[in-house]
Amino acid sequence: MVLNIIIVGCGKVGGEIAERLNDEGDNITVIDIDAAKVNNVTARLDVLGVTGNGATHLVQQEAGIRNADLLIAVTGSDELNLLCCLIAKKEGNCQTIARVRDPQYSTEAPYLKEELGLAMVINPEFAAAAEIARVLRFPSAIKIDTFAKGKIDLMKFRLPEKCVLTGCSVKEIMSKLKCNVLVCTVERGDNAYIPNGDFVFEEKDIISIIASPANANAFFRKIDYKINQVKDCIIVGGGEIAYYLCKILKKTGISLKLIEKDPKRCEELCTALPDVTVICGDAADQHTLLEEGLVNANSFAALTNFDEENVMLSLFAKTKGCKKLVTKINRIDFFDVIKQLDLDSIIYPKNITSELIVSHVRAMKNTIGSNVQTVYSIIKGKAEAAEFMIRDSSPVLGKPLMELRFKPNVLVAVILRGNRVIIPRGSDVIEKNDSVIVVSDIRPHDISDILE
Repeated sequence: MVLNIIIVGCGKVGGEIAERLNDEGDNITVIDIDAAKVNNVTARLDVLGVTGNGATHLVQQEAGIRNADLLIAVTGSDELNLLCCLIAKKEGNCQTIARVRDPQYSTEAPYLKEELGLAMVINPEFAAAAEIARVLRFPSAIKIDTFAKGKIDLMKFRLPEKCVLTGCSVKEIMSKLKCNVLVCTVERGDNAYIPNGDFVFEEKDIISIIASPANANAFFRKIDYKINQVKDCIIVGGGEIAYYLCKILKKTGISLKLIEKDPKRCEELCTALPDVTVICGDAADQHTLLEEGLVNANSFAALTNFDEENVMLSLFAKTKGCKKLVTKINRIDFFDVIKQLDLDSIIYPKNITSELIVSHVRAMKNTIGSNVQTVYSIIKGKAEAAEFMIRDSSPVLGKPLMELRFKPNVLVAVILRGNRVIIPRGSDVIEKNDSVIVVSDIRPHDISDILE
């Protein structure tokens, strides 16, 4: 199923969304008031472009709003995004998604969705804060995604030196450790693998596993990997992500220090976050960090607006023995360089936004023919996990997995049958109404796409 999608706003987020949805095979039209930005996206991608104000019905008409299935508004203005969606609903009666970043509007998200008829209100800063909070609650992981309403975790972590898994093959995890987890991907340097049973782990491999939360905990205990939630965190940068992160973490009992150099912003944060220790100072001055207890801190989050500063701060914290690092990166074009720095958990708010929107688009297709429920990127551009709902006529029904001819680099990772979670083996059979999570290096739009 091909959707007609209009994206208003050709900044980094709009460009990333256009690229992801274009790769999905949808028809994309981008709108921006800046002709250079429109030309940049249309020259790079096979998409249409319109220069003008996306909050006017004339520009939306030129972009084809009357035939559109979805309009996504991701300009730099919350008000403009909401107005774009309001006009689109009136002019084209399509689904709409608005990026809304201001905390005052964010608290009104349910009201806005209801009153303006929005399909989705997305707050990149809140989404990024929620992802940081997940990894701070389970610091062994670099990244955590959840499937099936929290029944399944997809966790990425790095093998430490002298880990019991080093030199062990994938198939030995079950026989030696008696752990019901499934290894989905392995990253080794610039290479990515969807491993078979004979694949042997090496030190510093980055591994993604799928398991229930309880089985994941048991697995990490057996490989002697620390799984305790952090007790405290030093946060640098007092932007919206830091604000949302403090609001989330205070509910978990984690002790927080927030360092911000703008005195006016510090006053605002002190009022908004009375239970957080707010320090007015420049964290780029190493003495500030040391005076605030960096050496003894459990975790450290560099969340300033400058990527270079965040990288340097995290590297400094690492030299002082900080166990858990979180580094915010805004620019996504240096992904391959950044991942070489061994910075632990790296948060890309723009990627989080695009992934949430792509997941919503796939869910839209699910209601009109496809059976993809959710999708998550495991290794950018190389592997993803997709959740399918199995219907009546699927070719995967009724046969043991060992008898199905899958395409290369396809792994059936989980079968969900009601409330039962099945980590599948060769003899397991997929039944009608099962949810199935598939890891692959392709982009299947239907469960049949994974078969040869």
